Formats: sequence, structure tokens, C-alpha cells
Amino acid sequence: MEEVLTHETESPKILDVGCGKNKLEGAIGLDNNPRTDADVLHDLGEVPYPFDDSEFDIVVSRHVIEHLPLVIDFVEELYRITKPGGIIEIVTPHYTNPDWANDPTHRNLFNSYSFNSFVPERQVFDFYTEATLKPLDIEVSLANLWKALGIEFLVNLDRRSRRFRFLRKFWEHYLSTVVRGKELRFVFKVVKDGPKANA
Repeated sequence: MEEVLTHETESPKILDVGCGKNKLEGAIGLDNNPRTDADVLHDLGEVPYPFDDSEFDIVVSRHVIEHLPLVIDFVEELYRITKPGGIIEIVTPHYTNPDWANDPTHRNLFNSYSFNSFVPERQVFDFYTEATLKPLDIEVSLANLWKALGIEFLVNLDRRSRRFRFLRKFWEHYLSTVVRGKELRFVFKVVKDGPKANA
């Protein structure tokens, strides 16, 4: 998971949103719980966050977005505080994860296509947001049985070549309720130039 830290800046400024007790090394931690390793305390469901526009090279948010009231507001806020060309990493449970229902604070469900509204060429509705993201990586993990059988490898083959995208789509549409997902990891590049980004 640490390949997100590969960035053109030698010493990138990193924000760990919802850092909990496992704050990313070298990052500024943001959380709403004073019992965490947070450097800055703030309600993660309330925007804006106490940071300037385009302040961070990398923004990481692991297992936070599924708890928040407004997904689009949250992603737009991560976009706002990330520099042009910066990196946003979001990790969240897949909507078929059997453990999802164990946590009563979970609100939002996600699959591989949940952030298409932020990718202009994939949008179904272009009026939800002005934030523009370029997907760099989407990875899904499956239960150990399916991993051992090689299904996780097949589902993620589109990470090696776009011509294998049909495998992920087939899994999401037809198999995922049986061959259940565990976790999704998205890595995006922030785009703040071009007509939509400047609108």
C-alpha cells in the first residue's frame, strides 16, 4: 500500500485524514477523536477542514469515507486541499464485505466504480461536482479463499493492462455477491487545470 508515497516531490507534505492510532509516518494527522495520534482535531464530517487550498502533496484517507455523511463533500474537500498533480489515496471496504455490517457507524457502500463522478470521461451525471480526478490505481482485495484460487489476481489484472477491464466488470456485476470483496484502494491524481477544473 505504500506505493502511494511515490511522488515527484522529494519531501512531500502528507495529510492522513482519520489517522486514528496508525498515523502514516511523516504525515500530519487529522482526526475528530482526541484519543488518537492526531495533530489536528476536527469533525471529519464538517467542511472546510482547517487547511489552505492546495496545501498537501499527498492526502491519505483509510477507512474513513464509509463513516461520513456526505461522500461528495468529503472528496471535494480532499481535492481542495491537495496540490495540482498531487495524490489522493482512499481505502474503504467493498460493499460486499461480510464484515461491513458489523460496524453500526458505517453509512456508505462502495464498489470499483463509486468515484466515476469525479472522472470526466466516466461520469453518468456531470453536474454532481467540479472536482476532477485521474485514476492511477484501483485495487480490490478478496477473502483468502478467493485469493488462494487466483480470483483476486484475475479481478485486478486491469491494473496491468486496460484490456482486462472486462474481468473486473464481470466480477462486480455478476460474481461479487458470492465471491465477496474485502477492501478497495483507490489512488487518484488531482487535476486542477482544464475547462472543468477551472469552472
